[in-house]
Amino acid sequence: MQKKLWQHIEKVRQTSPLVQNITNYVVMNNTANALLAAGALPIMAHAHPEIDEMATICQAIVLNIGTLDKYKVKSMLLAIKKAGELGKPTVLDPVGAGATSYRNETLSQLLEYRPTVIRGNASEILALAKQNTETTKGVDSTAQSNEALSAAKSLNREYGSVVCISGETDIVVNGEREIYLSNGHALMAKVTGMGCSASALIGAFIAVVEDKNEAVAAAMALMGVAGELAEKQSDGPGSLQMHLLDKLHTLTEAEFISTLKISEK
Repeated sequence: MQKKLWQHIEKVRQTSPLVQNITNYVVMNNTANALLAAGALPIMAHAHPEIDEMATICQAIVLNIGTLDKYKVKSMLLAIKKAGELGKPTVLDPVGAGATSYRNETLSQLLEYRPTVIRGNASEILALAKQNTETTKGVDSTAQSNEALSAAKSLNREYGSVVCISGETDIVVNGEREIYLSNGHALMAKVTGMGCSASALIGAFIAVVEDKNEAVAAAMALMGVAGELAEKQSDGPGSLQMHLLDKLHTLTEAEFISTLKISEK
């Protein structure tokens, strides 16, 4: 599996997929830079008149509900509908799911279009599956990844989406297959938008990798390994962000294989 995931990382670097991001204002710069560092090309566009054309030229679409407003919600609905018509893969990042009724209503509408991938922390996945919505605390998770496993399986059954639960251990769920990734570092939680950057990277990988399980696992493995190695060179959150971008760009196969912690059920 390690070799396969590395091949997917190289494919993203070689093919430079174009990824449309309708994302939140807090993380636009972070996610665009993460995509560029990994070898992909970001477009950060949400204007209604250009949604159809953007969806046509991009290879995947990432929807992140972090900073919602009515205009952006309509942008996301237009984009995910058009992506479905074109057969383009989509990623839904349910930031803060369960925190407000507006977020929950928006997510219910987006889920009707069956996103290819759903990536969120454990509390967000629980809230999305409506199993214990009181555990959501803003965008932070109060639950561990394994606590959301049954919720992830429920979402997968209902919508057919590959579900990724982010946390100390990332879990990728699709049918009976579960992939566990245990890289990264606690310091990553002190930098805003790390999860959002992971979702953006997933967009790049599902754009060019046919096996969507492996695509999601490769994106999360890249983020986790790069973060873990970047922390070794960092003095705090500021330098971690800088070194993470460097490592996303310069990571070698030997570093990846020797650092990756992965198991499968």
